[in-house]
Amino acid sequence: MTEGPLAGVTVIEAGSLIAGPYCGQLLGDLGARVIKIEPPVTGDAFRTWGEHSDDGDGVWWATLGRNKESVTLNLRTPQGQDIFRDLCAKADVLVENFRPGTLAKWGIGPATLMAENPRLIVAQVSGYGQTGPYAQRAGYASIGEAMAGLRHITGYPDRAPVRVGISLGDSMAGIFSTIGVLAALNERHASGNGQTVDTSIYESVLALSESMLPDYSMFGKVRERSGPVLAGIAPSNAYETRDGASVLIAANQDTVFKRLCTIMERDDLIYDEQFATHGARGANMELIDSIIEDWTRTIESNELLDVLANGGVPAGRVNRAPEILADPQVIDRESVAWVEDPNLGRMPMPNVTPRLGRTPGSIRTTGPQLGEHTDSVLRDVLGYTDDAIEGLHANAHI
Repeated sequence: MTEGPLAGVTVIEAGSLIAGPYCGQLLGDLGARVIKIEPPVTGDAFRTWGEHSDDGDGVWWATLGRNKESVTLNLRTPQGQDIFRDLCAKADVLVENFRPGTLAKWGIGPATLMAENPRLIVAQVSGYGQTGPYAQRAGYASIGEAMAGLRHITGYPDRAPVRVGISLGDSMAGIFSTIGVLAALNERHASGNGQTVDTSIYESVLALSESMLPDYSMFGKVRERSGPVLAGIAPSNAYETRDGASVLIAANQDTVFKRLCTIMERDDLIYDEQFATHGARGANMELIDSIIEDWTRTIESNELLDVLANGGVPAGRVNRAPEILADPQVIDRESVAWVEDPNLGRMPMPNVTPRLGRTPGSIRTTGPQLGEHTDSVLRDVLGYTDDAIEGLHANAHI
């Protein structure tokens, strides 16, 4: 197993919950050494999220905390702040998602840390960014998704907006932060200097909004909720099969629609003015969807998927977790990694993405126990003696 393309890069993660720590997870997946700073006793509140074993071990934490070392540190005390500065002085990257200005209030803000370590890259993740009238507001993924317009366009037009069933805004902020860190690391080769990376949740969601803004600005078109479809894009929907499964078929492109019609033995649809063009199909979406579903309901889902695949029509089953774990493509590519956790046992989690051909990333450990690496990091990285470490424990600084 290779060490990964970021081997030799040291990251200090001083974040909680998802947005900042997801950046830390991605950097760790690619081989960076990630030292996660957590409050003594309580640790990251994320440890309590998701499903837990009878012994209180969280499976979500095991995933988000993978490839990290846990160091407990009380950043509210001068001693804890001194240790934090010492760690950042030896690091390449700091990832933090406190409310803007919090670290500076404690005397360990980016300006201070970068003055002591000019090569340090500081990735700051927040709800609204480090500047602007909303900067000091508390921000969560759901709020960023609403502010950036995603919540308004999710759901059915005759019902209230709904949320996506994952913390999409947090994860996107983590991904964009990772991109920023990688870009800053590359630039540092030329300049020798670090820089800040300012990522907000709402802007990370806004970056996914496609043509929503120019649609309105140029044509007065406000995108609205459209249920399981995109307005004007047809056929592209989930269709019921004879065995009660849902199969998503995307045949909105002219050439692909013709292939679908041939498979359905309905070449007449190709020449029907209601469906002959992309625009016409979009205008007659409900009609073409009903015709297709009348056909799919006569076929078992596995047979349907085979027929569509052989005919060059994009299609896929609407999967739940059980179907994902059993999917031949997922199994063949090892898209899900089965990892041994010392407390939870063998468990599945999404594998490292993307895949590098020569220096791939890896999952080396699952999420650590709280403070599992405190003593070893202080001893090996900062040179603290056992007596000094014992004193810090006794005074609740670590």
